[in-house]
Amino acid sequence: MTALTRPDPLLAAVALPRQRSTVLPPADATIPVGSSPLGVTLTPDGGRGYVANRASNTISVIDTATNTVTATIAAAGGPTLLAVSPDGTRAYVTLFDDGALGVIATATNTLTSTIAVGAGALGVAVSPDGTRAYVTSQNANNLSVIDTAAGTVIATVNTGPVPIGVAVSPDGARAYVGNVGDSSVSVIDTATNTVTGSFTAGDVPVIIAFSPDGARAYVCNAGGDSVSVIDTATTTVIATIGVGTMPRFVAVSPDGTAAYTADYVDNSVSVIDTATNTVTGTIAVGNGPVCIAVTPEGTRLYVTDNADNAVSVIALTLVPGQGLTGGGQVVTIRGHDLAGATAVRFGDRLATILANTATSVTVRAPAGQGAVPVTVTTPGGTGSFGTFYYRPAPLLTGITTEMGPVTGGGTAVITGANLAGTTSVRFGSRVAAIQSVTDTAVTVVVPGAPSSGPVSVTVITPVGNANGLIFSYLDAPSLTAVSPNTGPTSGGTEVTITGANLATTQEVIFGNTSAAYVVISDQRISAAAPPHPAGGITITVSTPGGSSQSTYTYLDEPAI
Repeated sequence: MTALTRPDPLLAAVALPRQRSTVLPPADATIPVGSSPLGVTLTPDGGRGYVANRASNTISVIDTATNTVTATIAAAGGPTLLAVSPDGTRAYVTLFDDGALGVIATATNTLTSTIAVGAGALGVAVSPDGTRAYVTSQNANNLSVIDTAAGTVIATVNTGPVPIGVAVSPDGARAYVGNVGDSSVSVIDTATNTVTGSFTAGDVPVIIAFSPDGARAYVCNAGGDSVSVIDTATTTVIATIGVGTMPRFVAVSPDGTAAYTADYVDNSVSVIDTATNTVTGTIAVGNGPVCIAVTPEGTRLYVTDNADNAVSVIALTLVPGQGLTGGGQVVTIRGHDLAGATAVRFGDRLATILANTATSVTVRAPAGQGAVPVTVTTPGGTGSFGTFYYRPAPLLTGITTEMGPVTGGGTAVITGANLAGTTSVRFGSRVAAIQSVTDTAVTVVVPGAPSSGPVSVTVITPVGNANGLIFSYLDAPSLTAVSPNTGPTSGGTEVTITGANLATTQEVIFGNTSAAYVVISDQRISAAAPPHPAGGITITVSTPGGSSQSTYTYLDEPAI
């Protein structure tokens, strides 16, 4: 991984650990690009993709027919997010460090001009008619409105604190801005360029996307691991969908039937069924996914893998592409001419059809084994839609460390079966950093917790979650008294140590010498002072939750 030369403004919104996946993504293609790619966008015809590489100050141009980089555009100033004009003639890129918007001529793939906006330029959106561009300035707390023909800022709108994402409704009448400083979303009237209201969605609303008809807005809440569904007529939250850990981007399919989030910590993409507002599956991608672009026909995703300096291309013909051997996985098959599907087979077994349109069939997978072809039969014939992989359910059998301090730290090895491909491990609601994964063990760094007490340990894999293990967070011990606090150098004095959180004591040390001890209660320990030369020493009591100290003095015996 190439080290970042500057902070990532999208990541700076939330301080969460980044973990590395141990499995290669099941991508249709993986395209190497520049260093630390963030934004990705596609031309309206889907023929080209543009990727902002923040650390290398470049824009990679991708030919989506061959999934290769065909040009690299120099773009100094920290390129971050992008948008393309509706006619496809221009691409716009925010230059975070320069507080500017770069304009790219797509015919020549050259940066033709830059437009000064506010400090920390970050999000960008273009109006449906292409006459206006809207740019958030994270450090200036405002939104710049740009006349794209003149290339000038014609209005500056004060938003909430630390604005990041901006989206324009399909009718062009409103713009929504996500403000991570107070977790609000500003609603802007684009006719008057004024804020007409705001609402609260979830914690740290970073990116917003509208449904094709504009009736719904989807707010990606990086701090809440969720997506808020907004009724745009009333600007109210009508559903909250739990997704992966630290979702940093949300995109909606062209037909409006699905939404996708890039889950940065889990190295995956969550797939949301917009009809039911539920996650129907996850797709493993590369390390540190940030942004997503959906092709115009809705059959592929382009995902920037920030830690891999690459873009994953994901085929959406079969989502998810794997499930449990016992069946039951809800799978969406996408394509064309699918109306009136009469049969869907996984290998030679029939799946249960749950929903059917001209562009998709949703089914419940039958039980099966191994890799099987998926076919759809309609009155027009039978077509193939890829391969579905059956996997056994993950199982947990033990954990090497069953308790630890609320501050976290230290490693724990979680053992079990069918754990290969693990994408995330949670201790309660906290995400653990994964160090290694095999089919029988996952090694993690134990995360901190908000308070002491037992929590469940959950291992998340592409085909399901495994739990059943408990980890107990402990408060650090505290010592309030030692009685007696003096004794002879010969040792042997029975010393009562009082305090709190002592029940799990693992060791009592007088100076540098371990002492025999008995735990009487959570507030009291009895220890036998070992021999020691005269003088003051420190008594240290250690538990899995930490350690605490008090003092003790050894005295010489009286002599003539």
